[in-house]
Amino acid sequence: MNYISVSEAARRWGLSERSVRNYCAAGRIEGAFLTGKTWNIPETAQKPQRLNRHKDAPEDLLSRLRAEKKTGLHGGIYHRIQIDLTYNSNHIEGSRLTHDQTRYIFETNTIGSSDALRVDDIVETANHFKCIDMIIDNAANAPSESFIKQLHAVLKNGTSDSRLDWFAVGEYKKVPNEVGGKETTLPELVSTEMKKLLSDYNYVNEKSFDDLLDFHYRFETIHPFQDGNGRVGRLLLFKECLRNHIVPFIITDELKMFYYRGLQNWKTEHGYLRDTCLTAQDEFKRVLDYFRVPYDE
Repeated sequence: MNYISVSEAARRWGLSERSVRNYCAAGRIEGAFLTGKTWNIPETAQKPQRLNRHKDAPEDLLSRLRAEKKTGLHGGIYHRIQIDLTYNSNHIEGSRLTHDQTRYIFETNTIGSSDALRVDDIVETANHFKCIDMIIDNAANAPSESFIKQLHAVLKNGTSDSRLDWFAVGEYKKVPNEVGGKETTLPELVSTEMKKLLSDYNYVNEKSFDDLLDFHYRFETIHPFQDGNGRVGRLLLFKECLRNHIVPFIITDELKMFYYRGLQNWKTEHGYLRDTCLTAQDEFKRVLDYFRVPYDE
């Protein structure tokens, strides 16, 4: 019998390598065995079905989010996503607020801290909560330039950046910028490149996981705004997961450097970003299991 590696099985099944190793360790891949620290998986092995005991629940994630948002339910998955997505996405971009401080702002609309805090961190946290509501409300709609600009306008509203004449809140950048030491699309070309990106992306009817990641990579490469591109890009990625019935995910601080590596290498190697996002997706599936929200594998 021929055997394949964990990485090959992960590629074939669209899983993270961590998930494949977990399946092997749990005995859910028939015929898999260890040689030292290396799993050998039969070439004919089938992808295990995830044990989601709540498949008969009456609603999907988007329906649950909309219902909990409408009723103002505390302690549900809408509450959890607002805090976790806002904290992690802002933290990646340098926010100094803790997870508890982020939660306190969401739950009480007050700061509740004696520490010296940056005003922009507080304003952008409150704004990010509104942005999440926007992506939930507009999840069924294809992304457009006007919606993307509106997201940016809401995110940066009332910040110190918004008081700068050259900083275009809710509009494409006016001054060239870099990301990770790499050049991005020049201001005079951004509108053209964004139209092409959206045209290419919206042309595809049945979108795969890689289609969403490619959209995210191209958006971050264009870097259409003066600041806030990472947060707007991750909001759009979460929204598009909801729209295309793909389990969404949140990039945490632990995955940040792997996420950056994946974006930097996407043109030549899709595996880095894909595996990072699938790892984050596995973690989000555990949240869905806890809140008894059904999902497709």
